[in-house]
Amino acid sequence: MELLALPAFADNYIWLLHDGKDALVVDPGAAEPVQTALAQHGLRLAHLFITHQHHDHIDGVAALITAHQPAVWAARHPQIQAQTAGAMQAVVLDGGESVQALGLDWQVLAAPGHTLSHILLYAAALPLSAGVQPVLFCGDTLFSAGCGRLFEGSPAQMWHTLARINALPGETLICCAHEYTLSNLRFAASVHPACVAVGTRMAQCQQLRDQGLPTLPSNLAQERKFNPFLQALDLKGNLTLTLHLAGFPAEQWDSLSVFAALRTLRNDFS
Repeated sequence: MELLALPAFADNYIWLLHDGKDALVVDPGAAEPVQTALAQHGLRLAHLFITHQHHDHIDGVAALITAHQPAVWAARHPQIQAQTAGAMQAVVLDGGESVQALGLDWQVLAAPGHTLSHILLYAAALPLSAGVQPVLFCGDTLFSAGCGRLFEGSPAQMWHTLARINALPGETLICCAHEYTLSNLRFAASVHPACVAVGTRMAQCQQLRDQGLPTLPSNLAQERKFNPFLQALDLKGNLTLTLHLAGFPAEQWDSLSVFAALRTLRNDFS
């Protein structure tokens, strides 16, 4: 199978997975990049998966349904269901379900935090050209070196969601929906200057971006080395991260409080 990151807008990626005949598309905020890729590769759009309701993830859905009538799996939200009203087959998902696409079994994971009804799509064994790997389509929940803003959920909800992701195998490919990696790495360097992996990853990603290439997908094992939001899940293993949070009271150095403080700092970082 082949996994493609289709650029959209200023910094979105629409993920397209195909087996040479049929395609699964995740979070099509625009229809045009998907239509172009389908035509270039001679593919049939078989499945759409929608992680959450923000416009840059759903605005291409109605046009793709009209043109191709794929099966649709979608998070539960009125704005999403309005976009999918024309589908012949549309299933609303809350997390905990198992679905099939492209001959594979997929798990749907509830992921409250960025939004309350956010869901993720996970395959434990995806046959790609580089070998069989687990793959996670994670929308705006986990980014490379970062995590999503809390528009609806609480810090505790996002913390629990990230902990669930962190329990997946290290080789899991992280297919998130935005090219935020360099900005996230600059923030990571500001809160964890002793982390050598941050600088190494920044150099790699800058080279990719200079060539016009995506920094994604990342993988979970990499993210554990430089993503401060995952490192906050294990404070004992990342003491220098904790100690660098200037003015953060020592008695509040529990994992959830540090995560919440990091998310607040990231909101104001530019």
